[in-house]
Amino acid sequence: MGLVAVMAGMGGAMPLAYAAPATPAHGAARPAATVVLSKSAQAVRQEALQVGAARFTAPDYKPGVVEHIVLFQFKPTATPAQRQEVTKRFMALAQQARRADGTLVIKSLEAGPQKSGEGADLGLDYGYVVRFASAGDRNYYVGRPIVHEAGQYDPAHDAFKAFAAPYLANVVVFDFTPTP
Repeated sequence: MGLVAVMAGMGGAMPLAYAAPATPAHGAARPAATVVLSKSAQAVRQEALQVGAARFTAPDYKPGVVEHIVLFQFKPTATPAQRQEVTKRFMALAQQARRADGTLVIKSLEAGPQKSGEGADLGLDYGYVVRFASAGDRNYYVGRPIVHEAGQYDPAHDAFKAFAAPYLANVVVFDFTPTP
């Protein structure tokens, strides 16, 4: 969230970078800056291009647990009520994030405020752990900026991102498949 994809050429070219918007999440205008995507982000995008959006977001695509960790740093101007509403709406995605046939895509969703005393929180305020039963479910849920084809991403999550963006200074997303 808060980042706009640079789609050089769009003719099947894999987006390798993002450009920060001219008005960043924290409000001050600045020129667009380019952030190079990590190798894993590049690999996921390349995979989406290779297999196509319909397969990439299918519920049976790469079955197995996928943990999707989302960490928010709220803007200092976000009121306690606004912060609470962001979390309320995020948690509601557990029931709202559905495929066209009504099937839920989220297996479980947990959340809570930052409580560590280690001093390594990077100013992040709130964390969410979203569990999916397959990479396809995660891919469908995440949608843009990876999947743009109508019907191949979750409109509820897409709407949540638009709602939450004005209240957020930073967002960190980290996905992994638990090792046995």
